[in-house]
Amino acid sequence: MTAVTHEQVIEALKSVMDPDKKQDIISLDMVKGLQIKDGHVAFAIEVEASRGAQLEPLRKEAEQAIHGLPGVLTATVVLTADRDGGAQQGQGHDHGHGHGGAQDGKIMLPAVRSIVAVASGKGGVGKSTTSVNLSLALAAKGLKVGLLDADIYGPSMPRMLGISGQPTSKDGRTMEPMENHGIKCMSIGFLVEEDTPMIWRGPMVMGALEQMMRDVNWGELDVLVVDMPPGTGDAQLTMAQSVPLTGAVIVSTPQDIALLDARKGLNMFRKVDVPVLGIIENMSYFVCPSCGERTEIFSHGGARKTAAELGSEFLGEIPLDMEIRVTADSGDPIVASNPESPHAAAYRDIADKIWSKVDALTGAGAPKGPRIVVQ
Repeated sequence: MTAVTHEQVIEALKSVMDPDKKQDIISLDMVKGLQIKDGHVAFAIEVEASRGAQLEPLRKEAEQAIHGLPGVLTATVVLTADRDGGAQQGQGHDHGHGHGGAQDGKIMLPAVRSIVAVASGKGGVGKSTTSVNLSLALAAKGLKVGLLDADIYGPSMPRMLGISGQPTSKDGRTMEPMENHGIKCMSIGFLVEEDTPMIWRGPMVMGALEQMMRDVNWGELDVLVVDMPPGTGDAQLTMAQSVPLTGAVIVSTPQDIALLDARKGLNMFRKVDVPVLGIIENMSYFVCPSCGERTEIFSHGGARKTAAELGSEFLGEIPLDMEIRVTADSGDPIVASNPESPHAAAYRDIADKIWSKVDALTGAGAPKGPRIVVQ
């Protein structure tokens, strides 16, 4: 199959006309962030926020124009808007994708029972490693598990799950999730080269995330784990408000500076009425593999104390251990590669606590699909 080129995409988009300005979207410089990888095309169309809600047909027309090109497998097109006319850029859904996960009457993730966000107030605390091992631990319980890599700027799930290649599409519109270790996964890392920087603003990121949920054939899932971007900025708050989250898990290391940010993350979710399922202390301690001596490199017990102060559950602690890091980097995380290890047991214990809370929130008799949060 002949690969589609940047020039072909640009030429095709010259046929897409802005209905108000009567010029094509290329001449108007509305196309932003164009990415092409092995037949997968992604870009944003930048519009004024005041016109965003009425320009969904323009987005669809652009998508159809790209679908018609030879060599195109999927097209991911989002509308994005700058702050304009009092619109809040942080909400980022001026492209007709309403809160509550529905667009054009189509509900996102209709067969997903629950969605759990794994978040951190800051980067570098091992959130992604925690996300993938918790997902594997939930799958080991016999649950149907999906994992959404929502960290657009630093996607790591393709590497951590040992998945290479690109998603396929049976109809050119809905992508099939990638899969390994019994977990379905979707990440922007499957659609762009690993070393390609994603120079996208908040609304573009949210549009891409929404399409990775709405336009992916997730099928029936008991739980979708979302590896959230680090921090508590615009993208994180918007996603917490817009995605139908059942609950959130906060990951922190024990030192004071990380716990300050963990508090911010926890309070952000509470502000938008997303239940906080608890706090995990990662890199809690280090045991020397030679002598067995335990060292608390980043202090110890801070997350437990913070959880008590904030009225949240302390879910457990995970040590700083080379095997956890090596197995995650190699695409064979410790819960899958060494399930009898004490570290894998720690992840399973935390997963048991999380699922108990999720099950209580969704209820055995609850309708399929997560609780919708609207602010």
